[in-house]
Amino acid sequence: MKLTIRRNQADVKGFFGGHKGVMFSVFAKVDIKAEERALIDKYKVGDWILASRDIMIGKEKSEITLTVSRLIDGNTTTIASLSDLQKWEDDIKTSCVNLKNALLVMATFGGEEVHEI
Repeated sequence: MKLTIRRNQADVKGFFGGHKGVMFSVFAKVDIKAEERALIDKYKVGDWILASRDIMIGKEKSEITLTVSRLIDGNTTTIASLSDLQKWEDDIKTSCVNLKNALLVMATFGGEEVHEI
């Protein structure tokens, strides 16, 4: 599994052309192996919500979510604040680790693990 994150920004212009700040966007996409794709399809976890966060976009609060399928297909999220962008990127990275761990568990069904204690 390989995660790609791309960041962009765009100046926001006011009604009369004045500078109103900057909007940020983050693109996230994970490349998965065929074996990982097979597990996702077998256990039907494409709709699993990996991350969810309330953010401010302008003066409105909005909920952003990231599912397994969106992460595999590639997902762009627009965010108004740099601190929210950093938190969302952390959520994405944590989500990938959690997904990888879930796939490892899925791969062990029908077998056994032996742990030396």
